[in-house]
Amino acid sequence: MSKRIPIFYACDDNFVKFTIVSIQSLKANASRDFCYDIHILCTKVSDEMRAAALSLADETFSIMFDDVNDFLKSIEYKLHVRHYYSKTTYYRLFISEMFPELDKALYIDSDTIILGDISELYNHDLGDNYVGACNEQAMVQTDIYGTYVEKCVGISRHKFFNAGMILINCRQFREQNLLDRFIKLLHEYSFIVTQDEDYLNVICKDKVLWIENNWNVEMFGELQYKPEDFKLIHYIMVSKPWHYRDCIHKDFFWKYAEQTPVYEQILKVLDDYTDEERARDMASVKELEEMAVRETNRPDNFLNRQKMYSEKAGEVAGKESSAQKSPERLAVLAKIKEYERAGRFDEDVEDDPPALQIRPGEVDWERRKLSSRIKAHFAFRAARKFLNDMMRKRQIIIKGVEGTENLRLLNGGAIITCNHFNAFDSFAIQFVYEEILKAGGKGRFFRIIKEGNYTNFPGFYGYLMKACNTLPLSRSHRVMNEFLTACRNLLKNGDYILIYPEQSMWWNYRKPKPLRKGAYTLAAKNKAAVLPVFITMQDSDTLDPDGFFVQEYTIHIGKPIFPNPELPLAENISSMMNENYLVWKKVYEDVYGIPLKYEGD
Repeated sequence: MSKRIPIFYACDDNFVKFTIVSIQSLKANASRDFCYDIHILCTKVSDEMRAAALSLADETFSIMFDDVNDFLKSIEYKLHVRHYYSKTTYYRLFISEMFPELDKALYIDSDTIILGDISELYNHDLGDNYVGACNEQAMVQTDIYGTYVEKCVGISRHKFFNAGMILINCRQFREQNLLDRFIKLLHEYSFIVTQDEDYLNVICKDKVLWIENNWNVEMFGELQYKPEDFKLIHYIMVSKPWHYRDCIHKDFFWKYAEQTPVYEQILKVLDDYTDEERARDMASVKELEEMAVRETNRPDNFLNRQKMYSEKAGEVAGKESSAQKSPERLAVLAKIKEYERAGRFDEDVEDDPPALQIRPGEVDWERRKLSSRIKAHFAFRAARKFLNDMMRKRQIIIKGVEGTENLRLLNGGAIITCNHFNAFDSFAIQFVYEEILKAGGKGRFFRIIKEGNYTNFPGFYGYLMKACNTLPLSRSHRVMNEFLTACRNLLKNGDYILIYPEQSMWWNYRKPKPLRKGAYTLAAKNKAAVLPVFITMQDSDTLDPDGFFVQEYTIHIGKPIFPNPELPLAENISSMMNENYLVWKKVYEDVYGIPLKYEGD
């Protein structure tokens, strides 16, 4: 049992005075057998309010303000709906990621009074549940809200929790990528009735430890408990004792408010609150009920959308199952599973024909000849036309590019790394290069390819393989010396080089494979950045000639990884390679919502 208990509040400068009252009540009733780390998540709080809160600290209770601005910036690339995140009510979703050392944490709203020993609440065993929480009484006692959550959110009114007090399983939040699930859900649907509470209930459905409701007694409707059984009072909605002199069980609030340095300020809030503002409160309650009715009756509400998606997914699955799948492709998939189980990640699963060997002096690596530059110019135009045609026919589908803001961090040439799963996936990196140019990059784009791709392909593909700024590997030691010299010069010149560090290509394989050190050796030796790119896939509704769905690609661009000038070469190589792998692993787990595991694990 932990002797230190982390407790979180979230507030702005206007509300922190009520947070102080809640903390005072918590202190007065908490067991002194434990130490308490009280975090106040915020973006801006005045020095006066900070001092008032910090004055409550003692040898048992530490109090700290945690600015969420830096964390918000770190995930800004995911936050397409920025206005939601200005609300402090969403900060509770960031706790597990902001504090990766915590396995469990307690979040409490500021409009609360704690009358029980908070250590008893914290020490509930969550098991593998995502949260511990109490049933939301507004949904149980008001049919409008109960109908709303059942018909719009898809959760029984008796299994909908109030998020004003939640015991958070931080470890499960991280392992199950719940923050990213929330962000994904936020982009798909906007809950406007109870907002973050709706999202949390959807995400945590069937993963809730139900805690005795006297740990969140809402000042709403018919109370379930007598005052002597209250352990936590929650002044929800407009039931605020600092706004209403007749607020139910206001005496508990004022008892502890009087013990704080902000008592006079809160009295002034009560005195200054006007009848017009109280009338607006009553109107807002009515408006919220009307909003719940409208949302319930929307034909495209959240639950109806889920049913529609499920039906469409069934149609798509039926379409694929009825298609005649290529035996060759099925054999490739079986071989991938076999190789994965055996850990043979750096071996191709599809056999290449014997490759002709490149001769020394055969390749104009840096395109110094005029003829090479002219060929490259027309080859790139032909390749772009070919790519546009494939996209028009839905043979390649680029769904989106994420993380383009990271390109502004580049300060010269770079090694671009990418997972390798299709003969045409380098076309997707063309989009990355175009974004680099938009971000101010000046260099050219080169691709490292296998020797056989350079020497074996006839016709149009052979033309592209030779002319589109390719850098072929070779079995010849002399040719490889030319290759390494060219890479050094290109990176020094500010050019960009695509390399597949997994070394192998596995068709439509979604997981990142263990990396080989070649790309990172090139980067470290030449003091160049590595730009990690990982492409995720999802089935489209278009079948390819082999009877499988064409994949929709989302290109994820990570932050550049720079060599550390203070590290020896070998450590730099290892460090950059590991960092790249972790970037890919995180994208995989965030997007697919599952931990990365291999067949052989």
